Amino acid sequence: MRAMVLKETVNLEKHKTPLKLENIAVPKPQEREVLIKVRACGVCHTELDEIEGRSPPVSLPIIIGHQAVGIVEGMGAETNKFRLGDRVGVAWIYSSCGECNYCLEDKDNLCIDFRATGRDTDGGYAEYMTAPHNFVYRIPQVFTDEEAAPLLCAGAIGYRSLRLTGIQGGMSLGLTGFGASGHLVLMMVKHTFPSSKVYVFARNTSEREFARELGAVWTGDSEDTCPEKLDLIIDTTPVWKSVVEALRNLKSGGRLVINAIRKEESDKKYLLNLNYAEHLWMEKEIKSVANVSRRDVAEFLKLASSMPIKPDVQTYKLEEANKALIELKEGKIKGAKVLKIA
Repeated sequence: MRAMVLKETVNLEKHKTPLKLENIAVPKPQEREVLIKVRACGVCHTELDEIEGRSPPVSLPIIIGHQAVGIVEGMGAETNKFRLGDRVGVAWIYSSCGECNYCLEDKDNLCIDFRATGRDTDGGYAEYMTAPHNFVYRIPQVFTDEEAAPLLCAGAIGYRSLRLTGIQGGMSLGLTGFGASGHLVLMMVKHTFPSSKVYVFARNTSEREFARELGAVWTGDSEDTCPEKLDLIIDTTPVWKSVVEALRNLKSGGRLVINAIRKEESDKKYLLNLNYAEHLWMEKEIKSVANVSRRDVAEFLKLASSMPIKPDVQTYKLEEANKALIELKEGKIKGAKVLKIA
């Protein structure tokens, strides 16, 4: 099979082709696993962290990619949840222990044995992949392969972020950063909480224009002052600057949810601007998002199909994965980037 393989972590400022196209053996499904012929796989900002070593794979070489959609083509022993030909998807959560309190309480995203697709095991930048059947999801027919792919991470993690805000109708919500996850969150809010106003902080004009097209009532740069103090803010950026600015725009008793796997070390200087009275006092809250649970993925796919959410997608061939990643690195974003594989 063809696969885009990461053999070493690199600096993408210097190395523009971190992945190499190779022909390798098709993996064999083990017990309670399915073999999936991948037809589309989303491209995620987290993969930049994997490639550049901030969230490095457990071993190399590896096939990255954790928003995979395809067809079941084989099954290991004791696998009876799917049939050959079923269209399925695999998300960031590849597996967990299934026995700890976190797993038993639908918080498997916090399991100490959490394994991530494309980081701890081979992912979807390939023509075939395997996954445990309990961590595979049926894809609603309302979506094309390319539309479904970003729902598995950008959509599911956006759904978890929104759920953790505790949003209720009429509350105002700010979104800092407006990539794949941000634009899906805005769609969810407009559908589920139509009386809520959404304000978007984004670094470039194209992202701000896109946000207004989708229904944001106001857009500005991350350093801008919002026209009103906000009840809730979701930060999807990798920088500390946006956290400090978000807290400044948050009202008393408001909550900031940080939807990011890490923050830039070189950006820590902005924390020196943190002023307790201005940014944290009056019972403001900060909550982080860690990974995504099976519950999040399943619930979000159900919600997305009922709306239905139609993500804005840019498609690339499998062999163009490096191009898509570099564009993501350079901030050339509108909606979600997806590899069209089959």
